[in-house]
Amino acid sequence: MRDVESVPQRRLMKSMKNPVFISTVLLCAAALTSLGQTKPDNTKVNERDRNAGQATADQQKSNKSDMTLTKNIRKSIMADKALSTYAHNIKIISQNGVVTVKGPVRSEDEKKTVLAKAAEAAGSADKVIDQVSIKP
Repeated sequence: MRDVESVPQRRLMKSMKNPVFISTVLLCAAALTSLGQTKPDNTKVNERDRNAGQATADQQKSNKSDMTLTKNIRKSIMADKALSTYAHNIKIISQNGVVTVKGPVRSEDEKKTVLAKAAEAAGSADKVIDQVSIKP
């Protein structure tokens, strides 16, 4: 005896081959997956950055010496492949030869490494403001 597909089964099989149907199913699946995820809470960090005394990236000086200082620190950090993506994305803000380094890193060792690279480029640890946090 031969298997006989019903009309609804044939229609379903035909529609499953349609690219629009496939796209719709994938979009619905992606939407359902993202519903269960929580967004990171950066509230405390954002509050700190709103403080008038805190250096932010828009305060980076555009004079040649500060731009060169920031560039040299960034190059040094990016060249160190042992550092995490967090460390590679650290904020570096130079203002009149003083460097503020801020943002999260993965460990105390990474923090020390990043600050040492900044101090080396700035010429002294006294010229580096440490606002680095550790986020495991």
